[in-house]
Amino acid sequence: PLDKITPLIKSGHIHFGENKVQEAEHKWTNLKNQYSNLKLHMIGKLQTNKVKYVIPLFDYIHSLDNLKLAEKIADQQLKLKKEVKIFIQVNIGNESQKNGIETQNLESFYKKCIDDFNLKIIGIMCIPPNNNLSVYFSKMRELSDNFKFSELSMGMSNDYLRACRYKATFLRIGSKIFGSRN
Repeated sequence: PLDKITPLIKSGHIHFGENKVQEAEHKWTNLKNQYSNLKLHMIGKLQTNKVKYVIPLFDYIHSLDNLKLAEKIADQQLKLKKEVKIFIQVNIGNESQKNGIETQNLESFYKKCIDDFNLKIIGIMCIPPNNNLSVYFSKMRELSDNFKFSELSMGMSNDYLRACRYKATFLRIGSKIFGSRN
């Protein structure tokens, strides 16, 4: 809620994440007009039909996970003459219930995003399985280094300290700051 966000903004925090597009539009449109230095991150699953709402409002997308979405983002960026910074979501644990590019497909997906869609890919993101976190964070760090990405988005409220040990540059901490969602 805004009553929890505003004090953080006033104390100098500028990076915020949202995982619901409609909720973000409601909350952040006026705030971003009021505070021009705010940076908004789309951290949830992004559906292609929501891209037209995301590009004008968000500065980062952490969940690029398919070519159809890449194409839609590219089209909207051209249309609106706005570039967002993008993370490719990697399904680091090869879990069928999670979204993301499988590690063996990352290189070809990345090249297509750069060559065909001219996207500004700055890094990779993961939501690892709950077990063996160090193994998955280490693998993400290695992938990030191999591609020479400048950013690595991993770690949430329950595992951010471990993610820091593997040089995560963006942490998605919500419940530790704002409490659990209703």
